[in-house]
Amino acid sequence: MAEKITRINPEGLHKTPGYHHITVVEAGRTAHLAGQCPIGPDGAVVGAGDLDAQIDQVVANSMAALRAVGAGPEDVIRSVIYVLSDEQKVLGQAWARLVDSALGAAFTTASTLLGVAQLGFSDQLIEVDLTAAL
Repeated sequence: MAEKITRINPEGLHKTPGYHHITVVEAGRTAHLAGQCPIGPDGAVVGAGDLDAQIDQVVANSMAALRAVGAGPEDVIRSVIYVLSDEQKVLGQAWARLVDSALGAAFTTASTLLGVAQLGFSDQLIEVDLTAAL
């Protein structure tokens, strides 16, 4: 766990739906996770066409990756979420499901949510990129 993580929303910047504009870390080590995809243990994309099922798999994969380095969602200092959609409603639904998941604390930090045109695997609808302070 990080020695000290401070999350800040400075005056003069807009209010956020739960994330912080700035995350300051005073720690010696960080873990940069590869983008976590909705890929199951068999190497196949889980839940083709089902964003909720894919989010659940991304959460499970992210939790396993964090545990592997002795970290948890509260140690995440940066997140980037990529959703295969250009609809704000879909992006908002993905954000809400992630925030309400076991990984939810990861999204109280500096976070970016993007709608994209294509992701790396066929049928992939979401990917989450995390950095954690150790």
